[in-house]
Amino acid sequence: MTRSRLLARMLLVFLTFSLVACAGGQTRGTVPTPADIGDADYVIGPGDQLRVYVRNNPDMSVDIPVRPDGKISVPMVQSVRAAGKTPSVLAEDLESELSAFIRDPNVTVMVTGFVGTYEDQIRVIGQAVQPQAIAYRDGMTVLDAVIEVGGLTQFAAGNRARLVRGTGDDSRTYNVRLNDLISNGDMRQNHPLRPGDVLVIPESIF
Repeated sequence: MTRSRLLARMLLVFLTFSLVACAGGQTRGTVPTPADIGDADYVIGPGDQLRVYVRNNPDMSVDIPVRPDGKISVPMVQSVRAAGKTPSVLAEDLESELSAFIRDPNVTVMVTGFVGTYEDQIRVIGQAVQPQAIAYRDGMTVLDAVIEVGGLTQFAAGNRARLVRGTGDDSRTYNVRLNDLISNGDMRQNHPLRPGDVLVIPESIF
């Protein structure tokens, strides 16, 4: 084998391994979601969207939300708790419930919309355009939450908003001047959020 042919073959091998490595690696800078990690370790919470698939029974396969009480209802099963369980555990529970109606049911549960458990949520209540619970994201701030709920209503007393952190005797309340943040760009009001925080936006008395 000539020297030039040997170098060409070595280059081909190098390029082949490079392509395989690139195909198997993850893109840098991408924040993994529960879907990327796999549903096995994700804990279902109220507000999550689920896809329940019952093999060979398309009429019993449904897309459903988890109710505020943490439960779901599927055909033949009136109510079963979903919140606090992983998708695989919920699938096993549904198989147990459905076994009274179907022989050897095979159930798969997939989470298609993520909110998380109450401890992992940010809740915005009061005079927001769309008051709701939001899935906490690393680095989330008050402004992120306000944008997510569509801003404030015309009746909101934004500068009297409160951020409630913790529960019971351990809870603390902080004043947040949302009007100053949104209208005047006062970033001192853009406080970092923590899982479980509640942003309360009162109504103006005038």
